[in-house]
Amino acid sequence: MKPMTLSAELEAVTGKGPMSRGEVVKKVWEYIKKHDLQNPANKRNILADDKLLPLFGGKKEVTMFEMTKLISAHLS
Repeated sequence: MKPMTLSAELEAVTGKGPMSRGEVVKKVWEYIKKHDLQNPANKRNILADDKLLPLFGGKKEVTMFEMTKLISAHLS
């Protein structure tokens, strides 16, 4: 996995890059669990806080699969 450049919005959640796509997803999940952002009724859905909102394109709630796709736009 080659290190990728992260957007400023993504670095606010994961920390400074560059890092591989796998590391980014792992760090985002750590952030979600630390801040208790999984929907209690459906753990596969992620609730956005102020830092995740720009990553999710302004959506308040996304599925875990949609999250991975949206985060990819912040990697280069």
